[in-house]
Amino acid sequence: MSICSKCGNQCPDQAVFCNVCGTPLAAPQGAPVNNTYQAPPQETPVYQAPPQQQYQPAAPAYDPYDHTADFDAKDISDNKVIAMAPYLLGWVGIIVALLAAAESKYAGFHMRQALKFSILNVLVTICTVVLCWTIIVPIAAGVLNIALFVIKIICFFDVCKGKAKDAAIIRSIPFFK
Repeated sequence: MSICSKCGNQCPDQAVFCNVCGTPLAAPQGAPVNNTYQAPPQETPVYQAPPQQQYQPAAPAYDPYDHTADFDAKDISDNKVIAMAPYLLGWVGIIVALLAAAESKYAGFHMRQALKFSILNVLVTICTVVLCWTIIVPIAAGVLNIALFVIKIICFFDVCKGKAKDAAIIRSIPFFK
C-alpha cells in the first residue's frame, strides 16, 4: 500500500493516482508532482576553454607621406632641436638650421618643409595685396593663414616626436614637389 502525500489516503500499490484527491503517487522522474514539474537531474556541464590562439597585432597602416624610416635614428636625435627652428622662427630659423646642420638629412627635410610654408605665406600675401579691393580674397587669405599656422604647429610636434611627415596642405601643391 502507498500513502498519498497530499491527503494521507491509503491507495493500492498498482495505483498511479490517489483515489480521493487525484495526486500522482509514484511519479516517474520528469512527471508532474503536486502540479509542479520537476526536471530530471542533469549532470553539471564541464566548461572547456577554447584553444588558445596566438595574438598577432594588426600591421600598422602604411603612410606614404611618412619619411621617418628614410633617416638615421642618430641623425634624428642629434638634430631634433635644429629641425624645430624653421617652424618656430620662419626665414630666420631656416637660415639658422641651414648653417647649423647643413649635413643633416633630417634637418634638411624640415628646412624644406618650412621653406614651403614660407613661400606659400608670401604667395598668399601677394595675392591678398593685389586683390585687396575684393572682400572674399582677404577673408580667404586669413583663413588660409590660420590653417597654415595650425599645420605648422602639427609639423613642430612631429619634429618633437622624431617624425618626418609631409605637411598636409603643402604635399598637395604640385609645384612644391
